[in-house]
Amino acid sequence: MRAYERLLNYVTVHTTSDPNSGTHPSTARQFDLARQLVEELKGLGLTDAHVDEHCYVYATLPATPGREEAKGLGFIAHMDTADDASGENVKPQLHPNYDGGPVTLPATGAVLDPEVFPFLKEMKGQTLITADGSTLLGADDKAGVAEIMTMLERVQTEQRPHGKLCIGFTPDEEIGEGASLFDVEHFGAAYAYTVDGDDVGEISYENFNAAAAVVTVHGFSVHPGSAKNAMRNAQNIAMEFHMALPVFSRPEHTEGREGFFHLTSMQGDVTTAHLGYIVRDHDAVKFAARKAQLQHIADCLNEKYGAGTVELDVKDSYYNMLEKIQPHFHLVENARQAIRAAGLEPIEAPVRGGTDGATLSYMGLPCPNLGTGGFNFHGPCECITAEKMDQSVEILLNLVDLYK
Repeated sequence: MRAYERLLNYVTVHTTSDPNSGTHPSTARQFDLARQLVEELKGLGLTDAHVDEHCYVYATLPATPGREEAKGLGFIAHMDTADDASGENVKPQLHPNYDGGPVTLPATGAVLDPEVFPFLKEMKGQTLITADGSTLLGADDKAGVAEIMTMLERVQTEQRPHGKLCIGFTPDEEIGEGASLFDVEHFGAAYAYTVDGDDVGEISYENFNAAAAVVTVHGFSVHPGSAKNAMRNAQNIAMEFHMALPVFSRPEHTEGREGFFHLTSMQGDVTTAHLGYIVRDHDAVKFAARKAQLQHIADCLNEKYGAGTVELDVKDSYYNMLEKIQPHFHLVENARQAIRAAGLEPIEAPVRGGTDGATLSYMGLPCPNLGTGGFNFHGPCECITAEKMDQSVEILLNLVDLYK
């Protein structure tokens, strides 16, 4: 079975996670795919395949005779899909021998236009896979799941020598909790790859340092007719806080390794106002400076309006995996070799976001991320090709060979 055939099956299972549920997993429906994958893994000879109470799927393919000394190599993908668009009743559409032109999605009439999405031109002649326009496709990250499963099938049917292979499929990656309850010790790998990136041939081993900041402003309300020298409007002070941050250090003005302050929420009245931010920077020193800048603004406003007017709560979310990958840089070097052996040139760029691999790396499992071949994730214009998925499988097989 080719990887795209598995993908067509997996995307029909509704697995959207829920950022507001407070449960682990965040939605019980993720178990539907987890149980299906356990049965498939057992059918491929991974007899210890199981899903735990938090919807993490674990399985091991023992080393072939003579390869028992090789360190365990892991492959990880996530089962959930983002809630940015519906993930229910997905109807995948095949466009064989794609002509490189605009594609109309039948349910809505939305158009995938190569003038808007230039990467489509490179897919000419391939089998393009989309949704029908009413949902996302779910290639993020069911493509990664399908590619890992197909790699396992080929390892078995082609009787390839290999070291211990450790497989993990996780829930809730899309809400930032995919690695939260991952059992690294039970997983059994010395190092691993997440298969959850964009274009095939991509290697990601550098991501943002991240924090969330909540600013709470306490005002003082009096009748506006007699407010002179008495009222402190919390909303105005909140806006003063925001305008003290550099305008050109916002996401819409940054790229590459440039960090930012991003205002994600605001609400309030005269008495109380709240601002929510995410803070990002690849550089640890600059990341610390950004958090210090928030505190400096809060201190200045408290000096101006009175102690306790502005409260700042900053919590780190995740860190740049590069620090944990560098001591194990063979992971990147071997990924480059595996990609070139598949006929591609590696695509390397810092991730302007987070990845489960970052959290796992800080949990003791060095874990860069590999591309799946997909584009336009988290929306109805999501797409991938069968051929790019085939190439991703070849890369995974090449890594198995390099670590045997």
